[in-house]
Parts: sequence; C-alpha cells; structure tokens
Amino acid sequence: MDQQTRKNLVEQLRSLLVEGNAHVTFEDACANVPPHLLNQAVPGLPYTVWQLAEHIRIAQWDIVEFSIDPNHTSPKWPDDYWPAPESKGDAASWQATLTQIKHDRDRFIAVLGDSSQDLFAPFPHGTGQTLFREALLIGDHNAYHTGQIILVRRLLNDWE
Repeated sequence: MDQQTRKNLVEQLRSLLVEGNAHVTFEDACANVPPHLLNQAVPGLPYTVWQLAEHIRIAQWDIVEFSIDPNHTSPKWPDDYWPAPESKGDAASWQATLTQIKHDRDRFIAVLGDSSQDLFAPFPHGTGQTLFREALLIGDHNAYHTGQIILVRRLLNDWE
C-alpha cells in the first residue's frame, strides 16, 4: 500500500476511535456524570455507568497490550473483563478510568501511525488478528458500550 493510502486509512481509523461520526463520543457520553450516579443501578440492567466505563477500560487495555506485546497474557474471559458486580467507583476512580481509556487509545493510535507497522499482517502471536482488525474491534466495542452508558444515563434522567 502506498504511503498516502496508508495515511488516509490511518486517519479514518483514528476518526473511528476518537470522533463521534454517527454517534456520541465516549468523552461526551461520560461528561458531567454526577458522582452520585456513577454506581446507581437501573432496574433490569446488570451494570452501572462506572462499571460500563471500567469494562471499556479493561477491554481496550487488553486489546492495546495484545497488539503491541507478543508476551501479553489477556485476562480471563469474561470474569476479568468486568469489575465485580459489587464494586463501586468514586469521583477519583471515575477520573482514573477515563484518563486510562484516553491514554490507551492514544497509545494505540500512535502504533497505527507508525509507518513501519503493517496494518494487515497477522500478528505472529495471534490467531489471525491484525492491527487493522484490532482498531475496528476497539471502535466497535467502545461504541457499543458508549451507547449503553447513554442509555443508563437516560434511564437515570441524566441525559438530554
């Protein structure tokens, strides 16, 4: 692939990961959540706003680490990809979660932007995964759960 095509493709992937395009961004979905609502359960739903964001953090971290470290060991699925049902977030842990999500996303985008990385070469340590596929996986997974965050906030009367 020529450099201009690669650059355009990486820009589209970056846009998928950072911008809203057809949906609300993760940052906007998580902006101004009152601390008292972070752990507020909604009847019939198995997670809170904080648990959803923490799940995004864990899953995205795993995808990024898998993509850059051939010796990475992923958490046990599904148990270790979600915080314990009884776990609670507070204002400090909420900020730490949001900061880590942005940090790991930025790390991944930097890898995408590294022209020495072949976006379509299967990882030697995987089962056919590629950097391109992992970018789509992060975008898809985060968008799915961002929608759930908005839904929970709507049900808590905290979304316009």
